[in-house]
Amino acid sequence: MKKWYEELFENYADKYDNESFTQGTIGECDFIEKEINFNKALTILDIGCGTGRHAIELSKRGYSVTGIDLSESQLKQAKLKASRENMNIVFQKQDARNLHFSNEFDLAIMLCEGGFSLMETDEMNFQILQNAANALKPNGKLIFTTLNGLFPLFHSVKEFMDSKTEEDAATYNNHSFDLMTFRDHNITHIVDDFGNKKQLACNERYYVPSEITWLLKSLNFKTIDIFGAKLGSFSRSEKLTTEDFEMLVIAEK
Repeated sequence: MKKWYEELFENYADKYDNESFTQGTIGECDFIEKEINFNKALTILDIGCGTGRHAIELSKRGYSVTGIDLSESQLKQAKLKASRENMNIVFQKQDARNLHFSNEFDLAIMLCEGGFSLMETDEMNFQILQNAANALKPNGKLIFTTLNGLFPLFHSVKEFMDSKTEEDAATYNNHSFDLMTFRDHNITHIVDDFGNKKQLACNERYYVPSEITWLLKSLNFKTIDIFGAKLGSFSRSEKLTTEDFEMLVIAEK
């Protein structure tokens, strides 16, 4: 039986590209370039690349990018978009929990909950971080976003989701946030690219900054910085607050 995150992204590529949270690609890639000092010689691994929006934009700017994702339909869309742009990008169907890259990349990115925080156990989420770390060369850098565990302590996740929902986009209800596990359980309703209605029982893990820091330190990252993640305008000047739904993590080996 497929997990909710496999069902969610099946035949949801066109709709996904139109969701409000996928509209910040240009600004996010501007930030990534700045973080690697515009060095076109560096290689990038995009974990949970989805429809390839960051991979394609970074390739356009002259970087060598490998994109991996669990969803065949998302990858199909990524390959189609890349071919339209005459971009030669390696897109592979891989499970981020079972990656076998070792010391191959200068930078790994996991943006917009690209795998990490969607898994059903903390151990699986940790495996993804571990595999991202293993994929990096010495002195490599990891940039990712994840759900900010401070947010649901002060705000209603349901109200936040409702405020971001646009016509024809996914909707969410029956939220319950578990203080013992920091998981939000909800029912997500979507209409896929073929017009099929789906109702999925989802649960996502929210992390507090100290947890992320500890996990990354255990993976031998030497520098770990955490900021508020603003859609399309990532910045080191955005101090993380309880108002931020997501946090931006930058870790260096």
